[in-house]
Amino acid sequence: MQLTEDQIYALAPDEASKKAGRDLAVPAKWVTKGFNHQALWGECQGSGSKPYQTQVDLTAIAFKCSCPSRKFPCKHGIGLLLLRARQPGLFSNTDTPAWVNDWISKRSEKEEKKTEKAEKPVDETAQAKRQQSREQKVNSGINELLIWIKDIVRNGILTVPEKEVAYWDNMARRMVDAQASGLAAMVRELGAADFWKEGWQSNFMDKLLKLYLVAESYQHLAGINPLLQQDIRSAIGFTFNQDDLKKQNGLTDTWLVIAKETRDEQQITVEQNWLYGLKSNQYALVLQFIARGQVGQLSLSTGMYLDAELIYFPSAVPFRAIIKNYTIAKSGVAFGIQSFTGWNQVAEQETGLNSKLPFRNEMPFIVAALKPLHYQKQWWLQDQEGFLCRIVLDFKNIWQLMALSGGAPLTMAVIGKENEYRPLGVWYQNNYKAI
Repeated sequence: MQLTEDQIYALAPDEASKKAGRDLAVPAKWVTKGFNHQALWGECQGSGSKPYQTQVDLTAIAFKCSCPSRKFPCKHGIGLLLLRARQPGLFSNTDTPAWVNDWISKRSEKEEKKTEKAEKPVDETAQAKRQQSREQKVNSGINELLIWIKDIVRNGILTVPEKEVAYWDNMARRMVDAQASGLAAMVRELGAADFWKEGWQSNFMDKLLKLYLVAESYQHLAGINPLLQQDIRSAIGFTFNQDDLKKQNGLTDTWLVIAKETRDEQQITVEQNWLYGLKSNQYALVLQFIARGQVGQLSLSTGMYLDAELIYFPSAVPFRAIIKNYTIAKSGVAFGIQSFTGWNQVAEQETGLNSKLPFRNEMPFIVAALKPLHYQKQWWLQDQEGFLCRIVLDFKNIWQLMALSGGAPLTMAVIGKENEYRPLGVWYQNNYKAI
């Protein structure tokens, strides 16, 4: 696998590692250099007498280095990949050294064991027992959670900002023990509320209500329609088998990537890609979970057009999807954009979505003729009828948006919910530009 420099920089754990890696991407730093179809390796001379042995598994992009750094990948791994990308002729295709061969062999053995495990026939009886055990744990955890929520309501929320960190962490850990990771994340989000922000009470109660709705709904699954059942289980932390999902037929369209964002969660990078179908007028969220030091299977960027088949997860409001197959499309300009005419139309759409899935997360919308406006010490987006909707307070690219619009209305992709939105990109001179 040959990576681009952008892909290599995306692997770096922080900016300092990127800079250090660039400094090491020079031939004079490396005593030996080599590669084959499986691995890339080199010995980098450091401050000690013995050079650091650096190696990269090219089949799955994994790293190992003899340096003492706790960062993953370290600067030596990044530097080695950058040098290979910039000057591939410096690397000789030679016999693999023993220290590289041993590591690759061990990794191959692990992959073989994983394959063997995956190919074993499923013990349906044991699987059913595990599922039943988990359901019992989740039910037990939810019973405790509901008492905890009701105590908050009974006692009132004025003293909530005074709660210690342990108050939230203890309940989040209890949800993890109950195998309800989704509920644990919602509890942590409650504790992470900005209690010093004006109007925090409204935001806090919205999140508390969402947590209550999901927990209470799980106790009444039998009387709920099957698609909404899937939403409830997903919000709690149950996963859906993506291999089974890929066996289904999906929605084929030309898709525009309207935004891409990443965030770090412990040792995992969560990549969010929001797509818009030019022919179907459908939106989709494609998630990618990337272990630190590895490269995701998808390589998408904002403004990219894809000819792709997407399969949506079962939901009362289908939104999250996986990409079954795709090719890069040259352009999607010929299809045009089907946008909402203004905030009233967006509100009507949101009302319909909320009636189907009352605890849904934020979603993107494409709205015509929006322009940024500063009013009452806040930034707003004004539609062509004069109606305003607030831009989220932490939006950092308002001046870039102002520079593109020049005070004129633009068709804009936004993401948010109900009364606050964040611009994602605009159509400027027939081209989509990320904000």
